[in-house]
Amino acid sequence: MKHKAIAACLALLLAPLTACGGSARAGDGSTVTVTIGYQSKTINTVTAGTLLRSLGYFEKQLNSLGDGKTYKVDWQDYATGAPITAQMTAGKIDIGSMGDFPLLINAARGKQLGKPTHLVSVTGYNLRGGLNTIVTAPDSKLASLADLKGKKVSTSIGSAADGTLVRALQRAGIDPDQGIEKLNQQPAVGASALSAGSTDALSQFVAWPGLLAYQGKAKALYDGAQLNLPTFHGVTAREDFAKERPAVLEAFLKAQAEATDYLDEHPVAAAEKVARATGLPAEVVYLYNGAHGISTFDPAIKPQLVSALKEDVSVLKSAKLTGDVDVDAFVDDQYVKKALGADYAKRLATAPPASASEVWPKGASKTRAFSTPAELLAYVAEHKSGIRAAYVPDATTGTLWFADKALWVSDGKELLPFVTPATAQAYVGEHEGARVVPYAAALEQAS
Repeated sequence: MKHKAIAACLALLLAPLTACGGSARAGDGSTVTVTIGYQSKTINTVTAGTLLRSLGYFEKQLNSLGDGKTYKVDWQDYATGAPITAQMTAGKIDIGSMGDFPLLINAARGKQLGKPTHLVSVTGYNLRGGLNTIVTAPDSKLASLADLKGKKVSTSIGSAADGTLVRALQRAGIDPDQGIEKLNQQPAVGASALSAGSTDALSQFVAWPGLLAYQGKAKALYDGAQLNLPTFHGVTAREDFAKERPAVLEAFLKAQAEATDYLDEHPVAAAEKVARATGLPAEVVYLYNGAHGISTFDPAIKPQLVSALKEDVSVLKSAKLTGDVDVDAFVDDQYVKKALGADYAKRLATAPPASASEVWPKGASKTRAFSTPAELLAYVAEHKSGIRAAYVPDATTGTLWFADKALWVSDGKELLPFVTPATAQAYVGEHEGARVVPYAAALEQAS
């Protein structure tokens, strides 16, 4: 009887906590709090996170619902997708954004715990896989993936960057479990480890590789686009939340589409907004989110991205991070289709913009595009003191990179940029007379 009494008391004490634990709950019947989990520094999720928050579009959409409710949005910022999934399965986050591999873990955990979630839209994507990059220290002697054998490599296990590392090593004939010493670290910790020399390489997702390269703290060893496999980030929502408040979810997706349009129409201004909110250099944000950036933004759930998600399951299973995942059951595009209406089909058919070289002049609110990297170099050579940033697409993968961090190859009159030494050397090996030249020499040749 004593135990029963204690249990009853505990139940009474816990009851109000449980009632407050879930988000999107009406406090007095008229106020609803919607909790959004996002990753501010994972900048190819900005249309569902950092940029969307700064623009206030979601709050405006909620205010226009006209259902007599007062809505409050609780924005919760995380470094990776794992804690967002933990909070979602606990009923404390309603809508979250994360990468493709974390999305699958989100699906698996939700099903396992009886708290199913669904992929409801896409944020940023790259159809070749260029969002993830393996980098080394600036003075590293490592020149290719083969050189990683027996080395220490930092990554975040279960992340999209880890998936790139695993696949890249397998293609290079290196066992991803036994062939390297893998360090499971948060991106910031891995970046510090690389600088300290306690790891030989770092495999991470946007924006860490570009940031470290921009800061002169790393150089690219492997461009994820060499895999030629799509990678993306997306928006996931709790099934119970979506069913209980479909209008709220649709409002979020309408707001996401508005933020996407803003980014497309005002890429420099969007980069500046994200930079102010995150502390990242705007030049790095633009590398990924610019007019011809590594990431393309579109809320439509494209079939090739769903196919890529299915291919990702085997990588997570082999790492014993998930079992089977029913991707078709996880993907639910009904809400984004309803939110975007006739515009959805047009977005679904939209292809990423063609690669282009760009210069961001100092003090300018727009960038200048050039038809060839050599034309960009000629402009930079004439305006050295007036350049804020210059970007060029890899000659083989199309991945945008900083012009002064790229590997340049002179092939007759042509000047070709590459993200990594291996791809530059591969081109040289196939083209007689081609040679790798320093950036300064490339500038001089173009001028």
